Amino acid sequence: MLKHRGFPGRLPGTDFQFTIRRANKDGATRLVARERYADRRNADRRADEAFLAALWEHFGDQPFERGNLDAGRLSWFLGREVVPAEDPFDPESYEALLRIDVARARAAYPDIIRDEGSA
Repeated sequence: MLKHRGFPGRLPGTDFQFTIRRANKDGATRLVARERYADRRNADRRADEAFLAALWEHFGDQPFERGNLDAGRLSWFLGREVVPAEDPFDPESYEALLRIDVARARAAYPDIIRDEGSA
């Protein structure tokens, strides 16, 4: 399992986890698209924003390996702002390649992913 060095382990001051320490001996937890409802708590929304900002800072629009990124946190974005970067995609593999769908991420989180012309 690839460990993404420099990637934040969690949202500072909270228990919202962004990475895992070690591989699961039974295999990677399956990634499944989770529905984000409008009535989510503010703390959950802050964690989403911080996680997507960290993804954008570390990987930009380039494909990245799932590695030690937390399956639960990734699942909130899967199929929307984060999409498979390979076909076929194995949702139970630490080596699975993902990428940020820049257009969808920019629409959902315009303060994080800005147009190239704005600063």
